[in-house]
Amino acid sequence: MNLPFKPYWNLLAVYIRPQKLRFGLLAALMLANIALQVVNPQIMRSFIDSALGGGALQGLMLSAALFIGIALAQQGVSVAVTYLGENVAWTATNALRAELAWHCLNLDMSFHNEHTPGELIERIDGDVSELAAFFSQFVVILLGNLLLLIGIIAALFREDWRVGLAFLVFSLAAVLALNAVRGLAVQHEKDRRQAEAENFGFIEEQLSGTEDIRSSGAVDFSLRELVRFAGNYLKHNRKAQYKEWLQETVMVSLLTLANLMALGIGYLLFKNGGITIGTVYLLVHYVNMIETPLWTLTHQVKSFQTIGACVERLTELRSLKTRVVDGERSLPGGALGLAFEDVSFAYESDEPVLANLSFKLQPGKVLGLLGRTGSGKTTLTRLVFRLYDPTQGRILLDGAELREASVQNLRRRVAIVTQEVQLFRASVRDNLTFFDRTISDAQIERVIDELGLADWYAGLPEGLDTRLESGSHSLSAGEAQLLAFTRVFLRDPGLVILDEASSRLDPATEQRIERAIDRLLRGRTAIIIAHRLGTVHRAHDILILDDGQVCEYGERERLASDPGSRFYQLLQTGLEEVLV
Repeated sequence: MNLPFKPYWNLLAVYIRPQKLRFGLLAALMLANIALQVVNPQIMRSFIDSALGGGALQGLMLSAALFIGIALAQQGVSVAVTYLGENVAWTATNALRAELAWHCLNLDMSFHNEHTPGELIERIDGDVSELAAFFSQFVVILLGNLLLLIGIIAALFREDWRVGLAFLVFSLAAVLALNAVRGLAVQHEKDRRQAEAENFGFIEEQLSGTEDIRSSGAVDFSLRELVRFAGNYLKHNRKAQYKEWLQETVMVSLLTLANLMALGIGYLLFKNGGITIGTVYLLVHYVNMIETPLWTLTHQVKSFQTIGACVERLTELRSLKTRVVDGERSLPGGALGLAFEDVSFAYESDEPVLANLSFKLQPGKVLGLLGRTGSGKTTLTRLVFRLYDPTQGRILLDGAELREASVQNLRRRVAIVTQEVQLFRASVRDNLTFFDRTISDAQIERVIDELGLADWYAGLPEGLDTRLESGSHSLSAGEAQLLAFTRVFLRDPGLVILDEASSRLDPATEQRIERAIDRLLRGRTAIIIAHRLGTVHRAHDILILDDGQVCEYGERERLASDPGSRFYQLLQTGLEEVLV
């Protein structure tokens, strides 16, 4: 597989351009470093010839001091080059990480259904880390050693054109040989990285489900699967290592030949009186210096295999396009009307989840959404949020098709409260505002007081600056639910979706939640996904789904008084018994 340098540069160029000054300084330091490495052996050659010819001690001391001074300066410049190269590389790749994370967050849910969090972490962080390490090595080591090789060849030509020509031909042959084996391991390395990502994804899933795995006795299964994933990774890693071993074998053979050439040419020229013993040292030293860039190039070719796979995977990730195309329309303030017109949807093309769904919810009204597990209730709410687009039909919000609305504006005007509340490892302020700095503390405190969270807030040791842990272990279930309501109040949406937010709470806490729901629904349109009879009394309309289709739809009072309706039967038999 032939992988040119262009894809590597294209991936990082946009992030390197803002660092032009540092990049220019890096180039200048690299050239200075190479010049010092080429010049210093010339001083040693002069020292050797002068010493053998009986030169003055003062001149020898001066040469020695100059040699040591240049060597120290070269080390200092080398450190500066390494530091600056790493700095440029990590600044660029951190920006790339941020872009990739934003890109993944904006891809539709079908992408996230197909990729585990562990796999995405490995791509965004693991692959980009490889790219950062390679770029710093590419600039400092690979490119620097190529320039050093050119400088050494030029110095050899200066000493004797025959020596320069011989080692020019050798170097070209070595570079061609390296280029020939450069792509041997790319596909195997790509497979290895993919197997590693799958392994991390599996481990992440198992760790997050530790309680369920243990309680269901599935530990042995998890271990067997771990062995399978690890074995797949070992297989691809072994193939990649074997190809890299072939590359190193080629390089060792070339370097052995270079040493033989240096010793042979130096001996013949010195024997014929064409050069001094100091020049023989110079030739051997330069040839040994050639070994360094060529050997480094070999190791960088190995890195090129890894980075080649990483770049391909990152390029593939960046090229993915979301199926949910952003619109430009901003939704108005106040309660929003919602209408489904002959909407059908399928996660897979041959498995419809919703079929020909039609209903209309007037602004300020509440819809009770009922149905068995798997009937399509959650899918309906996902379509309202535009996590997916319907495969057929239209969804209208405030009279305009949902596809015309700005996704960012849509998700500010539509809010959801579920039984599970996601907390971030951040302050209470950031957890309530989702890191929106435009919301003032006074506004937050006013909403907290309105929702009955004043006692909880008064007990926080650092007020809004108190840090919470991720998950929901920092708060009780009731406090977490009230925090979720606070989030919704601060956004002031026009449409609220409640997924039976109080179903897991004790009676006292549930009363507080019920009061919060009453406040929340004032002046807003709402969809309540009901699992219990107690929640349905707020609804103006009832929609019952069955296998993704409308089983029954109408005004709650009319359906409740009609003995022939499905809703009437639910009220008689008990909602929990029928819908589970």
